[in-house]
Amino acid sequence: MRYLDPKADLTFKRVFGEHPDLVRSFLNALLPLEEGQEIEEIEYLPAEMVPDNPLRKNSIVDVRCRDNHGRQFIVEMQMIWSPEFKQRVLFNASKAYVRQIGTGSNYNLLQPVYSLNLVNEVFEPELPGYYHYYQMVHVEHSDKVIEGLHLVFVELPKYNPCTYQEKKMKVLWLRFLTEIDGRTNEVPAELLDNQEIKKAVTVIEESAFTDAQLLGYEKFWDIISVEKTLMSSAERKGERRGEQIGEARGEKKGVAKVALSMIADGLPFETISKYTGLPVEDIERLAKGG
Repeated sequence: MRYLDPKADLTFKRVFGEHPDLVRSFLNALLPLEEGQEIEEIEYLPAEMVPDNPLRKNSIVDVRCRDNHGRQFIVEMQMIWSPEFKQRVLFNASKAYVRQIGTGSNYNLLQPVYSLNLVNEVFEPELPGYYHYYQMVHVEHSDKVIEGLHLVFVELPKYNPCTYQEKKMKVLWLRFLTEIDGRTNEVPAELLDNQEIKKAVTVIEESAFTDAQLLGYEKFWDIISVEKTLMSSAERKGERRGEQIGEARGEKKGVAKVALSMIADGLPFETISKYTGLPVEDIERLAKGG
């Protein structure tokens, strides 16, 4: 049996965007919900259009839903990371929070918004652990929290289960996302022992998709590869541009230092200009301490 990678657009939405029982299990396992706050029922909400970004327009997959208490959940699979994603996540979660009520409505009607972001790259190399939970907290007394927004980031490449015998749903779902890919022909028995994970595994069997869908799946990975290449190229160009600016500034500073020495020796400004290449006006400003 051959399986598809569950992190792709096609498979991620098939598993978590079409099966309420699976996304409910996934959210209950991955979100920081206290005992008694578990999600009981889920209804899907329309996914919002992500603004076009020529470098990352295809690298984000999202599923949006709401439970029977009115809490909203945004689940995103981010294939490529960049620093602005944190602001993007905060913006989208805040927008979902604000849209719950109309102008003049009672603020007590507002329910929490949870944003769960699965990132297929390491973006916090200095921080230990793979799970990062953000809230609005008092700077000096972190136990004081303003409820409303809950932002969770999971660095999938950092995830490494302590033991394969661990049966917690959090472990099983993360193993599902990190251990199964397009090269997988056999799924570990301990994953199949759990009925929810087994169902998710069945959903991503290659035989469950049409030829056209499989072509779309392959195209998705081609696009991700191209976007990574474009980002890497843009970063290298930015670094080189910064180096060039630094070099130019260093050269200019060195020339100015030479000009100051020539001014101190009493050489004519025209002579200094001839040998340094600086305009006479710049030399006059240097002489005046500018």
